[in-house]
Amino acid sequence: MRILKAFLLLIFLNSCAAQPAKINGLSFVAARDAIDESHTKPVVSVGANYTAIMPFGFIKNLEHPDIVHNTDRQWFGETRAGAKQYINELRKKNIKIMIKPQIWVWRGEFTGNIKMSDEDNWKALEASYSSFILEYADLAQETKSEILCIGTELENFVKERPEYWKGLIEKIRTIYKGQLTYAANWDEFKRTPFWSDLDYIGVDAYFPVSNNQTPSVEECKAGWRKHKEVIKSLSVSHNRPVLFTEYGYRSMDYTGKEPWESDHTIKSLNFEAQANATQALFEEFWDEEWFAGGFVWKWFHSHEKVGGEKDNQFTPQNKPAEIIIKSFYKSE
Repeated sequence: MRILKAFLLLIFLNSCAAQPAKINGLSFVAARDAIDESHTKPVVSVGANYTAIMPFGFIKNLEHPDIVHNTDRQWFGETRAGAKQYINELRKKNIKIMIKPQIWVWRGEFTGNIKMSDEDNWKALEASYSSFILEYADLAQETKSEILCIGTELENFVKERPEYWKGLIEKIRTIYKGQLTYAANWDEFKRTPFWSDLDYIGVDAYFPVSNNQTPSVEECKAGWRKHKEVIKSLSVSHNRPVLFTEYGYRSMDYTGKEPWESDHTIKSLNFEAQANATQALFEEFWDEEWFAGGFVWKWFHSHEKVGGEKDNQFTPQNKPAEIIIKSFYKSE
């Protein structure tokens, strides 16, 4: 009997070891200023074990090939020095890191529509993007960051230049020895051609899940199921875990209808809708073995000054959704 108990205990311990802890992440917004313990304590309080650090590059328009990055004209948190300072402060709280360089197109044009008009401009964009992303591959290696996201929502660029991306991944691997992902938009990820070359299938998870003004948890869960089948099948076919590189909902009416909607002219407030949609996502995904976890969109450094009862944007801070997130993150 003693031998049998020892055998069963060994099986249990092995099964636990085979299931890595979920990535309970926050998308930590790049700010004007340096951060300190007052900004990192709320990250710990909500139960997060990861943050996405997001330096920025900027381009003038969708057909412009030059990415401006790491300059003294940017906010501190958008630069290499700022990203490093954020990482160092978060490390003091044992928070793991995904570096997720982002591109901002003038006037907020969607990055998935970036597309050059001729071969010369494509080559120029490739050279500029390589400079941008390899800068942060180097930082990821220097800081021993656990994950590097090699791009965010760049569908046209990926579609038109697949060989470039294959070569870029190889180049990144010579610099950075950690894990790689790419943040594909929710309607892009099925066509991304290089998942087998990365460590995670990354999805910005703004899937439509309900057309109702205030959807219930069960309605949102039902809305997830058709998407979930596709997501799981991709994980199985590529033998890669899925990571929600972004997920979240605005605290507004119809938040589950078009969750990507960032129109600031929308004025409705609906904290129940945000909380219900958030809880449904956790209930559908967080217990799945093939699901690695995700990063809430989005989390500001000055916790006490953001979110709250008049805010209908994505942040869950100082809203009922924050309590939902904490309940799941703290249970891990």
